[in-house]
Order: sequence, then C-alpha cells, then structure tokens
Amino acid sequence: MTTDSPAGSSDPAAGAGGTGARPTTSAKAILISIVAAVGGFLFGFDSSVINGAVDALNSNFNLTNSPLLSGFAVACALLGSAVGAWFAGPAADRYGRVRVMLIAAALFAISSIGAGLAFAVWDLIIWRILAGVGIGIASVIAPAYIAEIAPAHIRGRLASLQQMAIVLGIFIALLSDALLAGVAGGAANTFWLGLEAWRWMFIVGIIPSVIYAILALRIPESPRYLVARGDLSRAGEVLQTVEPGRTATATKAKVDEIADTLRREEKPSLRDLRGDRFGLKPIVWVGILLSVFQQFVGINVIFYYSTTLWQAVGFSESDSFTASVINGLINVLSTIVAILIVDKVGRRPMLIGGSIGMTITLGIMAIAFSQAVPAVSQSGKSTVALPGVWGPIALVAANLFVVSFAITWGPVVWVLLGEMFPNYLRAAALAVAAAAQWIANFLITVTFQALASVGLTLAYGLYTFFALLSLVFVLRAVKETKGKELEEMVA
Repeated sequence: MTTDSPAGSSDPAAGAGGTGARPTTSAKAILISIVAAVGGFLFGFDSSVINGAVDALNSNFNLTNSPLLSGFAVACALLGSAVGAWFAGPAADRYGRVRVMLIAAALFAISSIGAGLAFAVWDLIIWRILAGVGIGIASVIAPAYIAEIAPAHIRGRLASLQQMAIVLGIFIALLSDALLAGVAGGAANTFWLGLEAWRWMFIVGIIPSVIYAILALRIPESPRYLVARGDLSRAGEVLQTVEPGRTATATKAKVDEIADTLRREEKPSLRDLRGDRFGLKPIVWVGILLSVFQQFVGINVIFYYSTTLWQAVGFSESDSFTASVINGLINVLSTIVAILIVDKVGRRPMLIGGSIGMTITLGIMAIAFSQAVPAVSQSGKSTVALPGVWGPIALVAANLFVVSFAITWGPVVWVLLGEMFPNYLRAAALAVAAAAQWIANFLITVTFQALASVGLTLAYGLYTFFALLSLVFVLRAVKETKGKELEEMVA
C-alpha cells in the first residue's frame, strides 16, 4: 500500500499508480462524470418528490388514521431500491455500466407516469416500488462508474458529484412541489388536465428521466468493464481520453495493471463477498455499516417528511413548503463545500466531524420538540406547536443538521463505497452495501410517522443515538482512501 499523494503533486507517478503519468485534470473526465451523476439527480428527485404529496395522499386515499400504511406508501420505493441495488452490480458486470443506466432511466420514466395516474393506494405502491428499483440501480451504477473512470487525484471530487446530483434532485423536487402546490392553491387542488397538483409532482419526473437516457448514450463504457470483457484497446482509448497526460506506455501499463487485478479472482459475483467475519469479508461489513449509519441518523426524514413535520409543530402549509425548500437549498450549498474539500481533508476526518455535528444538532432538535404544546391549526384540527423561541431553534438546528450531513456523511459515504473495495468485488460489494442502505432508509422512513405519533422527541432521540454510534464506528473501523489507486484496495 503506497502513501497518499496530494492532488497536483510533482511526483510523476502520482495519480497513475506508478505508470509514469503526471496528474492532469481532464475536462472530458469531468464531463463524463457529470453525465453519470445525472442518475443521482433522478435518485434524489424521485425519492423526495413525495414530500409535498404526503398530506394530499393521506386525504385522497383515506390514510389519515393509518400512519403505518401511509408510512409504507412513502417508504415502499426504498424496498424497490434495495432490490435494484442488489441486482445492479451483477447486471453492470454482465451488460455494462451504460446499458444499466438506460434501464434505470426507463424505470424512472414509466413509474413517474404510473404514480401520477394512481387510482388507489395499492396502485401507487406498485409504481413507487418500480421507481425504487430505478433509484437503487442509479445509486450503485453512478458511483461505481465515476470511481472507475476518474483519475485518482481528483476521484474524490468527481465521486462527490453523485451526491451533488442527489441533493440537486432533492432540491428541485422540493421546489417543484412547492411551485405546483402554490400555483394550484394546495397539493390536493386540481391543477392541469383535471389532475390534482400532487399527481403532477410525480409526472414531471419524466423530464429528467429522458435527459438522463439521452446523456447516457453519449458517454464511454468503464475501462475496467472493457478490460474484464477483453476489449483492451478500447479500454486504453477511454483511459487516454480521461487522462490525456498518460503516455502510450503508461496507458498500456495501466490496462495491464487492471487486467492483473481482475485476473487474480474468478468472475465477480456475490460469492466473492464471503469471509470469516459473520459470513462476509470485513471490508464488506464496513461498507454495509457506513450505509446503515448514513440512513439511521434520519436525514431522509427531513427530505421525505419535512413539509408534514413542520406542519405538525404549527407551521402553515405554505411556510412548511418554504422551510422544506430552504432545507434543500442548504443541502446543495453544503455539498458544494464537500466537493471542494474532500480530496484535501480526506474521507475519515470528514466523517468524524460530521458525526459530531449531527449528534449535537439532532440532540437540540429532540430537546426542542420536547417543548411542544397542544394547539389548534387554521383548519380547526388539533395539533401541537413549539412555543416561544423553540420553533426557530428547531428550524435552525434542522438546517445545521443538514449542513453537518451534507458536507460529510452525504457525499463521503458514496465516495468511499465507490473506491474502498478491490476491483474484483467492487460491483458486488457496492450492490450489497447500497441494498443495505435502502433497507435502512426504508426502516427509518416507514417508522417515522408512527414514532412521531408517540412524540418527535422519541424519534429524534433515536437519531441522536445513532449519530453518536456512527462516530465510534468511524474511529474504530474506517480507513483513509484519499489519493490511492483503485488497484491498491484490498479486502
């Protein structure tokens, strides 16, 4: 294992695994990575678009008194995501990264229309699960592809584009929800073609789906997939495109290096993940637990339920939509900061700082929600409200929690999952880790409304505990990967 080389190092071997290539920032590599990351946009958009529709769905399908069924309707897409993530890796190894991206785009488009035209809750659930399969595929393929295409010295920044695209998708989903509800006068009101605004919140997802499919057709296949298929000349051409500083000799040496790492093991499969640590290799457990902790801090409660959450503590519907959009915007801005620093600060220190920040802010939210008092909404319904300064305190703490997550655990986990595994098991291990992430996301999402009915303090107290536990986990189990070539990763 070699020592880290900082971006821009004068070491001629830096960024090329000792092949003689000087690190160069290729505009082509950046553009290709941006296109691949559009899958993350769909992932963020489709998983969060239901935020503004929750209350309208509850009313339309008579779910107001069924918090668990309502929670399942929101969270069911995450079960589909686990399925999509599980099969995405093997499918990508068999059919190629680009073809699987196209499958994800098709699933997004079909499910967007189906969910928008749903006539019953079971119908909606089917379409949301199908959307989830597309989300799961995108969650695996984008980081794996970017890690395999990106030069080592800027891999962290390019891999962070996946999270940047996710948070942009979340922000645009929240913004479009707010705009549609605002124009229609409410999410449940009729908007265009006789359809309610909440239906259009889903249907507009077809636009980014089509854009993703068109762009995916214009990017090259992963050089590591091409080497695995025996197409060495094409793999060399792709490497030369994304790292123009490589000489022909250095490019051939890199192709040989990739081929050697792939040749050491049999064809990638889920069987490669087996080990002596509770049935799996230790590195696979690290990936799984990174994924689980990323979700168990409750970040997606903010992005799936924030409109309902703020209404539950006394905000009006319009103010709740505004608060949700602000959360999304802060998420985007914080992710930009993460992209700028991830290859300078390193992955492990960022996770440690994020765990500390999330523990503090979640704890403050739990305390603030414990101050809630009974109230009556503008429509005459019994509700609760945060008295005095507790409302602003909860709102500020929620936004600072988003900052803590978005600068650290949000992008860094995806960076690590794309680069921490050895070549021969990367796709399969990433599939399992991403599937674990979606299952964890499902558990948090489906239980939130039931927990909130008992008390928001209970929900946010649990998230605080998991944030603290994530700090212990990082300190004990996570290793730094900054600046290392993918061929250096070991199980």
